[in-house]
Amino acid sequence: MMQQAAATSHVGELTLLALQGFQVLFLWSHDWIPLGRLNDVAAVRAQDPFGRLLRVTLVQSVPFTIGLAGSVLYWGRLYPGWLYWWLWISYGILFVGQMRAWWVPYFFQADAERAERYQKMFGNTHSFLPVRNGLVPNTAHILLHLATAATLVVLSLGGF
Repeated sequence: MMQQAAATSHVGELTLLALQGFQVLFLWSHDWIPLGRLNDVAAVRAQDPFGRLLRVTLVQSVPFTIGLAGSVLYWGRLYPGWLYWWLWISYGILFVGQMRAWWVPYFFQADAERAERYQKMFGNTHSFLPVRNGLVPNTAHILLHLATAATLVVLSLGGF
């Protein structure tokens, strides 16, 4: 029984690390490194000058990099309270931001300015959902949003 609990905890911890790793890699790279049809670096740079893009990248990436580093540092051990809360708060804020930036305007509340900006930045990227309220979440962002939701689910299952 104890071995089964340890194995389950190990799988959960590995899943959490993989999800964090994907998100950290995505947040640091998606506006800088061309990924075929998953992003349009030139379009993003046309909307955001270098300095702003750099600031946005730092603000959106550093908190999650700290969380990932902490998770690696405490691999196989009970996470200290600060790390557990760091992960919950940072990924919770990220998830709320994703809902507000993409899914609320997509499903419920049209935002013409956002739709125009997103069309310029992401209009040439791969998407599979229909356009609603003038915008469509692209595939790369959907993958990020699913990873964020999965991270919160894994955290809620606990054992860290």
